[in-house]
Amino acid sequence: MSKINIRMLSNADSVDGQGVASAYLEQVALVKEQNDLFNVYVNKEKRPKKTKIHINHIHTVMPNFLFKMGRKTCNVVYVHFLPTTLDGSIKMNKLFFSIFKWYVKSFYRKADEVVVVNPIFIKPLTEIGLKRENITYIPNYVNKTDFYKIDTERRNEVRAKYGLKPDDFVVLGCGQVQTRKGVKDFVEVAKKNPDKQFVWAGGFSFGKITDGYKELKAIMDNPPSNVRFIGIIPRVEMNDIFNMTDVLFMPSFAELFPMAILEAVNSHTPVLLRDLDLYEDILFHKYEKASDVDGFHEKINLLAADKDYYKQASENSKFISEFYSKENVAKIWREYYPRVWEKHQNKRNKKK
Repeated sequence: MSKINIRMLSNADSVDGQGVASAYLEQVALVKEQNDLFNVYVNKEKRPKKTKIHINHIHTVMPNFLFKMGRKTCNVVYVHFLPTTLDGSIKMNKLFFSIFKWYVKSFYRKADEVVVVNPIFIKPLTEIGLKRENITYIPNYVNKTDFYKIDTERRNEVRAKYGLKPDDFVVLGCGQVQTRKGVKDFVEVAKKNPDKQFVWAGGFSFGKITDGYKELKAIMDNPPSNVRFIGIIPRVEMNDIFNMTDVLFMPSFAELFPMAILEAVNSHTPVLLRDLDLYEDILFHKYEKASDVDGFHEKINLLAADKDYYKQASENSKFISEFYSKENVAKIWREYYPRVWEKHQNKRNKKK
């Protein structure tokens, strides 16, 4: 067989403002570049007649994709979230929520192979019945031609567009507006820092079923004077947003591997996160962390006041940026698809 035919199945880019969509677009583009090994077809994209699909790579847990998991294809599912991470993201009837969680677990169990973007999620997946040998960790990556450091003149132009001054100390929050993302803590920290400007890029991607919608909507409609909610920003404009800020502050209570972090570090912007175990293996302790509002307040003030401390934090972001290189992640995918396809064929041959 000369090439492996891969069908990418996803609706991630149907809803704006999701990190899943960014990860999906980057991964598909990267694999398409490996055209000496793979033919890639996205969703219902036309392909030559009688083209046999070898691998279904499923990025989102849509019911129609569940039914496409045939026995003849190797079915790879990308795990962008766990059932437990749904808590604090969406709000629905408890019975329906329980059914949805069960459905997600069933979806993952049906897959032949699973890819996780953070090794910390391997154990929880085995606890819901997946075999360890069918789980592979492959990190996300961001193309440095799309996310990079801009010059001071452009930076000030972007700031002016959003009503910010060249000398403002700007703190950026990024992601869907929902309880899990720590939006309330973000605002509380802003209240403690009236001399600094806080900007949140993102909105209600899931509308009124977003967890905490009413309370968060009230905050967005009447924020403190130094807080701006600028809504969902097209991804092509996010490089400017990361560059106009001094610190990326993401106080999320649960994540997998936020694409916003990988995007922001390409501009060498320091990153401040909640102290969660999930970041340790993927960010190598090269980030600022705290556990509560007072801790976040202290870190932000330290970054604003101490130039040497800020410089080191910026160097740490640069380190993360250089580690997640396009070449390294491409090499992993070039090994992965042929391996799982061969594994699937061998398994089928044994059953004959």
